[in-house]
Amino acid sequence: MELAFDQVAIRRGSSDIRASGHFGPGVHLVSGRVGAGKSTLAAMAAGLLIPTEGRIRREGVITSMLSFQFPEWQLTGNTLREEIRSYGGEEDDVLARAGLVGRGDDDPLSLSRGELKKLNLACIFGKTWDLLVLDEPFGALDCIRKREVCRWIEARRSSIVILCTHEQHILPRIDALWEFQDHQLISRGTIPGAFADWNLAPTALKALISRGIIPANISERDLREAACRIQD
Repeated sequence: MELAFDQVAIRRGSSDIRASGHFGPGVHLVSGRVGAGKSTLAAMAAGLLIPTEGRIRREGVITSMLSFQFPEWQLTGNTLREEIRSYGGEEDDVLARAGLVGRGDDDPLSLSRGELKKLNLACIFGKTWDLLVLDEPFGALDCIRKREVCRWIEARRSSIVILCTHEQHILPRIDALWEFQDHQLISRGTIPGAFADWNLAPTALKALISRGIIPANISERDLREAACRIQD
């Protein structure tokens, strides 16, 4: 499977968002400042936006899903059960995954933003997708839920997972790193070699690198393991 951006460009406001590169199976982290182009890239990857230049090729990608930054944008059901059915998920399993057991008849709009985000992600991760695009999946979640979502993401390495996020503290293990600079997508390469060129690297990672310590990856456990080397 492969998702390829061939000299792609699209106008958004006063800026041209540009992207070239190939995404294969694994977890791809896309970082960038606010307004750099991450959400635009996510929408193009999912087929919701058509570039004005270049083309996007999908090889072997039959099923795909985009998780929007704001979960209310994806609501279609009047109850939690109806919402889960719209994804073709198992109601009891998804409610349990979302931490909403016994609330199947509730109105989705009666949920808090964090609960609604959990429901959206539980529905999405209740199925397998060839291409899974996650735009700010950690928004509105507490630390416990962020760590849970990281485990869900790490379990999908056989798919193409594109993770677009500002999150700096709780992240899954990733395979490849991408970064927007001046609205242009740049491949930083695979982990851990990509760390050296990551301009927007988390503070903890930068501190370790400044001391000559390169973590194996960017998850909390990888950073803790690397930090322990300082003690040694």
